[in-house]
Formats: sequence, structure tokens, C-alpha cells
Amino acid sequence: MSLVGKKFPNLTIDAMSEMGDDLRINILDEAVNNQQKVLLFWYPKDFTFVCPTELHAFQEALGEFEKRNTKVIGASCDTNEVHFAWLNTPKDNGGIEGVTYPLLADTHRQLANTLGIVDQDFEYDEDGNEVFTGSNVTYRATYLIDETGKIFHEAVNDMPLGRNVKEFLRLIDAYTHVQKHGEVCPANWEEGKEAMKADRNSTAEYLAKN
Repeated sequence: MSLVGKKFPNLTIDAMSEMGDDLRINILDEAVNNQQKVLLFWYPKDFTFVCPTELHAFQEALGEFEKRNTKVIGASCDTNEVHFAWLNTPKDNGGIEGVTYPLLADTHRQLANTLGIVDQDFEYDEDGNEVFTGSNVTYRATYLIDETGKIFHEAVNDMPLGRNVKEFLRLIDAYTHVQKHGEVCPANWEEGKEAMKADRNSTAEYLAKN
């Protein structure tokens, strides 16, 4: 079930800073109280394979997100201690040393289950006993939240599929354009390109030129 257009869940979760500080972060409060957008991205596990490439990619683009008044937060179901160990593992050894944004440690899967992004299911054996199936970690889910706490974008990738960080910058630019100008953004819109009014004539004019 999509959460786009709804408020982000009002839950406070353990987190780890790059300095080793134990934090408590509420994504909804981060957006509303600080009047900023939030990009929250979930990855399956620390010390895995595709995951560090994504964490470093978000770090490399961190300045671009900050220019757009957007806070980046990573998340998995690992513990704070495992996060800190990974933060202290060099990049050339598969670690995420150098990552400076906070990482949620949703060890109880409270937020992940509320969002419905955990790979888990239950079946019954021939005796009627409940049998757990699935990896019990999250898919690569990404949420963009605006200054009111509303989710304006969500995406969920299967675990082998890494994300394109530039696409989230484009989506933030497009949403900010809508907020500022009241226009809508056509397919493949990028900052500086023509947008449209939300009416038939504007659409016809845009299609005629493109």
C-alpha cells in the first residue's frame, strides 16, 4: 500500500552518528520542526555488497542535498554497535568510513514494519504450525518527505538493485518547483527546463513544442 500523500509515521528510532553518538531520531519531527525535506533510504544490511556503494554515493552527493535543504538519513535493522563498526571500516575494505549522515538502527523493525518494507512472511506446515520465511531485512526503500511531514515520493527496489542518487535530486528539484510556482513537471523534467500549468491548453502547447 502506497504512503505517498500521507504523513510519515510518527515514530522515534535509535540511530548512530558518524562520531559514535547514540541518537534518537523522529523523521517526522526532523522535517516539520526543522522546516526541511528529508530523504530516508533503507538498505538491507551492514557489511554487505551493494549497500556500501549506495551509502558512499549518497555521501558524495550530500552537498547537493544540503543545497536543497534536504537532510539525508540512512536506515537498516542493524544495531548501533554494528553501524559504528562499519563506519570505522575503511572504504577499500568494504566499509563506510567517511559517511557523515546518521543511520537509523531499527533493530525491533518497528518503523520498517509500519512502512511494510521488511522481507518476511509466514506459512503453515502440515501440522498447522506457523513457519517464518524471508530474510527479515528491508528492501531498498526510499522516502522523500516534505516540510509538512508529507511523503511525496516512495520507491522500493529488490535487494540486488542499487539506486540512482541523481534521480532523487531531480525529484526534489521538481517538487520544489511545484511548491514555488504551482506548475506541474512533465516527463524527464530537470531544473531549468520548461514546466506546465495543470490544464489542457498548457499540455497541448508543451507537446507541440516537444
